[in-house]
Amino acid sequence: MWRIIAIIIFKITGWKARSYIPTDIKKAVMVAAPHTSNWDFIYARAALFILRVPVKFTIKKEWVKFPLSLILNPLGALPIDRQKKGMSRTSTVDKMVDIFNQEDHLIILVTPEGTRKYVEKWKSGFYFTAQRANVPIILGYLDYKAKEAGIGAVFQPTGDRDKDVEEIKAFYRTKTAKFPEKGVR
Repeated sequence: MWRIIAIIIFKITGWKARSYIPTDIKKAVMVAAPHTSNWDFIYARAALFILRVPVKFTIKKEWVKFPLSLILNPLGALPIDRQKKGMSRTSTVDKMVDIFNQEDHLIILVTPEGTRKYVEKWKSGFYFTAQRANVPIILGYLDYKAKEAGIGAVFQPTGDRDKDVEEIKAFYRTKTAKFPEKGVR
């Protein structure tokens, strides 16, 4: 049902879904960027339904309760308890690594900007999660100028976070955000 809705959304709006994840990739962190609008989730999730990519996305566990759970769970919600006293970014990474270790197939969608506003420095949890779980980073993108959503390169973290993140950002600089002034620079 969600795939049919996604196809209709893309047909009405003139968007296209491009590329596929190589079939040998069973686990990965997928970067979703640029993230400058609430529309980004709709187009990104729709594209991934069209491309038949079974992604999960992290969300505060408080959001995944009835009745919202009826919508969020089929969309791929992965509830994370972020309210625990003393929970740091490291423990969120630990939790995500544990989830990867428990699953045979898992792709987690992450927005490293962490907000729809422009940020100079991305949050690093996506990188450390991929590195510690020993999974690649897939570059999922939206390009509002081309009206295209898809999957770019598959990137294996080298351990040099600053260099790797700069290389990943270079890919996103070729994509036009809904609000370009808030996009990756």
